[in-house]
Amino acid sequence: MREAENIREVEALGIDLMGFIFWPKSSRYVSECPAYLPEKAKRVGVFVDETIEKVKDIAKAYQLDLIQLHGQESPDYAEQLGNYRLIKAFNIASADDFAACAAYEGKVDFFLFDTKGKRVGGNGEKFDWRVLKAYQGQTPFLLSGGIAPDDAARIKAIRHPQFAGIDLNSRFEREPALKDINKLKTFLK
Repeated sequence: MREAENIREVEALGIDLMGFIFWPKSSRYVSECPAYLPEKAKRVGVFVDETIEKVKDIAKAYQLDLIQLHGQESPDYAEQLGNYRLIKAFNIASADDFAACAAYEGKVDFFLFDTKGKRVGGNGEKFDWRVLKAYQGQTPFLLSGGIAPDDAARIKAIRHPQFAGIDLNSRFEREPALKDINKLKTFLK
């Protein structure tokens, strides 16, 4: 999210979390502070293999509520950010990919399960959600990766004790970092 009016409109829908991507290689990169930041929705800063000092500086400047680690950050790296609520992203293609989560148990607040693809994130593709049954961890997770407006029924059918929410991104945009309010409204209803 980058544009003040779009941020206001999305927040008015009653969403819980709003993401701001601080990875310069992303088409959604936030290079300067938007004129408006959410007041009710929690602010999530998304980082990819950034220095801990820069993450902390940005977290302070934007008053982030959560930090999402979307790169190869180690469990030790996560521990060094212990004063912040953390989301650690994992790229999933099969049940075997959940093994990487174990080292982060107790070190982060949420996992984010995204689709394994060519890019770090933003591939806009789904993985086979049936593999979620294989996740046996204790950390709640958010589902990401190609979720589209027509996926509401499939998402409602997910019955996993650690399923905590969804990440709505590229399929709900008019262009990178600009959400389509009508698509979001329809989906959320």
